[in-house]
Amino acid sequence: MSQQEPSKEFVEVDITIHVFSVSATMVGVCLTVIGLFFISRRLSHVKSFGEKMLALDALLFLASCLLSYIALRARKKGRQHRIERISEEIFFTGLAFMAIICVFIVYELI
Repeated sequence: MSQQEPSKEFVEVDITIHVFSVSATMVGVCLTVIGLFFISRRLSHVKSFGEKMLALDALLFLASCLLSYIALRARKKGRQHRIERISEEIFFTGLAFMAIICVFIVYELI
């Protein structure tokens, strides 16, 4: 039996579903780390710029999550593809920004 390759439309919807679910998870991760910053600050009386950067990153992931949801609900294919692309670009921007934040946090802890 030969396996058929999934259609391009199926792959795009599958990617959009993954971006949607991971973006929502990343919002939760950002909010958790912000909470840890608040606890840490109360214990050590040190203010951090990292929590502000994480709040911005959480908004990027939230925007990506919302756009992925809108793309999944869109009826017109052209519009759906455009929204999917924007959602993915925002998602990868958020991931890159999170890596920068991690470096900043490590530098701040040293």
